[in-house]
Amino acid sequence: MLRARLAELAAAFGLLTRLPTGFLPQPAEPAGYARAAWAWPLAGAAVGAIGGGVQALLTAAGLPPTLAAPWTLAALLLASGALHEDGLADTADGFGGGRDRARKLEIMRDSRIGSFGAMALILALALRGGALAQLAAPLPALAVAGALSRAAMLLPLMILPPARTDGLSAGLGRPSIGAALAGLAVTLALAAWLLPGTAMLPALLAMVFAAAGIAVLARAQIGGQTGDVLGACAVVAECAVLSALVAAG
Repeated sequence: MLRARLAELAAAFGLLTRLPTGFLPQPAEPAGYARAAWAWPLAGAAVGAIGGGVQALLTAAGLPPTLAAPWTLAALLLASGALHEDGLADTADGFGGGRDRARKLEIMRDSRIGSFGAMALILALALRGGALAQLAAPLPALAVAGALSRAAMLLPLMILPPARTDGLSAGLGRPSIGAALAGLAVTLALAAWLLPGTAMLPALLAMVFAAAGIAVLARAQIGGQTGDVLGACAVVAECAVLSALVAAG
């Protein structure tokens, strides 16, 4: 039982981060990545904690938060491999540039970044950088934002069918209800542990509205979800959660 949970933890970190997992048992089958959905928030929290630690250390060393923020963003992108940002750019290009479902999916598969994707990336980085400059406690805030943003991916994944028969999302499969609920429980536990009570509800609501918005948009645009849509959901949810935490003080 413990070995299976550790393998799922390795699957979550291997899927969503560039952090080393070789010391953990590895998943024996592709289905292990869907069963690992409970650990997605832990992977996000680890990436966020790395970024928050960088921000806290740099500001403690004397850098102003506005100058420390780009270095923090660089650490976040390195730790995650910019996987979700790639999905955001592809989704923005496809949804913004395609005339019909088939063309949108074709654009999303193209590795080149167009104007919509570039604008989406600039806005996402600016929003997170601006939030970092305002956060009084960046380490717990970024850890929670990382956990909530990865949990947000479960909503479109659970309620929408795959928009194509191949690709990352179709290959992963749909997590079980139990795995999804366990992921939600892990997320709530992390939020309750790391956030003050006045900030927890705004952060959760921001995550839910961001995930629901992406799900509705994806349904209207391509009739389902893809790996790119899930990545876009994570980035949008993280921006929303950080904005809510700044507003909550």
